[in-house]
Order: sequence, then structure tokens, then C-alpha cells
Amino acid sequence: MARILIFGGHGKVALLLAPLLAGRGDEVTSVIRNPAHADEVAATGAEPRVADVETLDVDALAQLVRGHDAIVWSAGAGGGNPARTYAVDRDAAIRSMDAARAAGVDRYVMVSYLGSRPDHGVPRDEPFFAYAESKAAADEHLRASGLAYTILQPGPLTLDEPTGLIETAEPGTGRVTRGDVAAVAAAVLSDDATAGRSIPFGNGATPIDEALAAR
Repeated sequence: MARILIFGGHGKVALLLAPLLAGRGDEVTSVIRNPAHADEVAATGAEPRVADVETLDVDALAQLVRGHDAIVWSAGAGGGNPARTYAVDRDAAIRSMDAARAAGVDRYVMVSYLGSRPDHGVPRDEPFFAYAESKAAADEHLRASGLAYTILQPGPLTLDEPTGLIETAEPGTGRVTRGDVAAVAAAVLSDDATAGRSIPFGNGATPIDEALAAR
């Protein structure tokens, strides 16, 4: 059994991830900003924890994560507001990594996106620019953090039924179901060999465990 903390606990991926983890016996805490979401989160088998990551400093975040075995960052501002995107997807994410180090929580899984890199190529005047910049900065900070990280890089997310099949070698556009993203996150949390890796993927024809082992 592992004690796992999920940031962004009411997000679509997190709501699918929590029952996978709880179902295999992990102890899951899901961090949410809105207390009205507590019952829905609790129904997944996770313990809801109300906290606003946008406002918490490193010390407060360290108190929140201390005692857990792993962290999953699946939080995001949801787009539309560049200032809040930078505040959550970049700044709060980076503070959570620093907090993990301060609290001695070594394992950290980031839900990012396919194409996240400093030279992402998104024009400054496009709405996606703030998100691309934020994710690139957060992912680079994580790689340099000294944590046992895994960065998940799925392509466009869908609400289709999960298949349990992905492609990592040549993911193409990376289009993938949120259910399969959740399954990949669950798989890497139980596979130490995925630490120190960035994993681009999309739906494919290979079972998740085999696809992860092949890289």
C-alpha cells in the first residue's frame, strides 16, 4: 500500500485515477479547492483535502504533502486566464516540487502534455501560449529537482471509454482517453523503472505495462 496525494483532485483525470489507486489498496488523498466537490471526490475512494494551491507557500505545501509516498500533479487553471495559468500550472506546481523535497517525498508524477518543452513553438499571441510556457517551466524545474519524477505527456484528451492500450514509441498526435491517462499514471506509480523519464503517449495497440516497459 502506498500513500498518494493527488493535486487537482476534482479534475477529470484525477477522478478516474483515484478509484484505480484505492481499488488496489493505496491510501489516496485528493486536494481540491472547492469544498462543494468533497462528496464527489470521496465517492472515488479518496480522502478529500480542501486547500488552494494557488495561495499556499512552500512551507504550507510541505505540511500538506508530508507523510505521503508519492505526489501526482494533475491540477490546472483550466485555461482562459493567462495570469491564473501561470499562477497554478507554473508557480504552484513548482512550489509543490520544492515542498516535496522539503517534506522528503521523493516520488512525483506530473501530468503534462505532448509537446511540452522550452521550444514549444506556440506563438505568443495564441491563447495556448501561457499554458505551453507554464508547463515547459514546471517540467524543466521537475527534471532538475532531484526528485524521482515521471512526466506523462499525453496528446489531446478525450472522454471516450478507456482501452488499456497505448503507444509510446510513435504516439503520433497522442490523442488519448482520460481513462487511459489515469491508468498510465497508476501504472508508473507502481513501477520505479519509470522514474527519471518523460513519457509521450497516445492511444495505440500495446497494453500499458508493455508499452511502458519497452521504453
